[in-house]
Amino acid sequence: MNRRSPYGLLIAQAVSVTGTRMSVVALPWFVLQTTGDALLTGITAFVEMAALVTTRILGGPLVDRIGPRMASVGGDLIAGLVLGVVPLLYAADLLAYPVLLVLVGLVGLFRGPSDNAKYAMVPDVAATAGWSNERAAGLADSVQRLGSLIGAPLGAVLIALVGAPAVIALDAASFLLAAALVATLVRIRRTEPDPAEAGHRTGVGGYLADLGAGLRFVRHDPLLRAIVAMVLLTNLLDQALTAVLIPVWAAERFHDAAPVGLVFGALSAGAVVGSLLVSIYGARLPRWRTYALAFLLGAVPRIFVLALPVGLPVIAGVALAGGVLLGAINPLLSAAEFERIPANLRARVLGAVSGLAWAGIPLGGLVGGVLASTLGATGGILAVGTAYLLVTLDPLIRRRTWRLMNRPAPTTTLVSVPG
Repeated sequence: MNRRSPYGLLIAQAVSVTGTRMSVVALPWFVLQTTGDALLTGITAFVEMAALVTTRILGGPLVDRIGPRMASVGGDLIAGLVLGVVPLLYAADLLAYPVLLVLVGLVGLFRGPSDNAKYAMVPDVAATAGWSNERAAGLADSVQRLGSLIGAPLGAVLIALVGAPAVIALDAASFLLAAALVATLVRIRRTEPDPAEAGHRTGVGGYLADLGAGLRFVRHDPLLRAIVAMVLLTNLLDQALTAVLIPVWAAERFHDAAPVGLVFGALSAGAVVGSLLVSIYGARLPRWRTYALAFLLGAVPRIFVLALPVGLPVIAGVALAGGVLLGAINPLLSAAEFERIPANLRARVLGAVSGLAWAGIPLGGLVGGVLASTLGATGGILAVGTAYLLVTLDPLIRRRTWRLMNRPAPTTTLVSVPG
């Protein structure tokens, strides 16, 4: 068994996510400090995530063609170099806000295919180590959660010590390190294309045919459609919180960035525990029931507690408990996706699923900016919490669809997608 590739991929993911989560704290704080405008903070988040979401969808055919390993290395390399320009221009007093938006958008443009490629490699490298889908998805989610656990509070601490521009520079370095790790440690077998697609491998027509195959697969699979709709809405609401409302809440209530890191860190710590538990026991859990209950009980309280007149220890405790439940969600969804999607379509379908599901993220930054500007941080948090409560009820209402998580789709229907 080859354990070098899966562990190499896990380490690369941990490095990349740690840097990104540091930047999630640093970039909004940097924009708030330099502009003093919550709406501009939301616009910045919108630009980066709009580019990322677009290329996660549109880049799937490219990832399938050149291979996820090359796509991961190339995307991280370019994203790291572009992001590194931000602190350099700021130090030279040349970083106008429109220039920042262009650079942030370029980072998202190349990060999208790279993130998609790493996700698409998970079942392949796991197979080389003899891991189940639940274990592979649980460990992959765990390292991402661990990166968030380390990155968010570390970013807040480093902002106080060295400033937001230096933290952004560290995120750029993390992209470059992740590219080096995948290039040197990860080896996977290329998946042979479906013979039915052999005539569509070159040119614009071939690209559009490849893209259409992934989108049609999502459209014809009821569980994937439900996942897209659910995660689209929750991503929108989460982005409103993380990119704007929580930073503004911390600035208004505590006049400090440290509470941002504490909230994100506590949530991530619990999520690491939850995803690790799934990696160990996930194969024995009823997927739909576990997912539905964890989503309902874990998602909403950690939002409403921010609006209560309680101290940071209580807020952190609720976030920690919610994180344990929420940590079970992504591995269970991923395991179901890996079973339902054929290998030769994996990057396209996963890119379409994640890209469509992430389409709410760019809007989330704008929604957060509007809510913070009109209702204030607390009012915005209450509005987001109410919407989140309604969304979490869907797996309990549409049980027939969500119970498809409990069993793989018949293999004879997976490769051929109707036009």
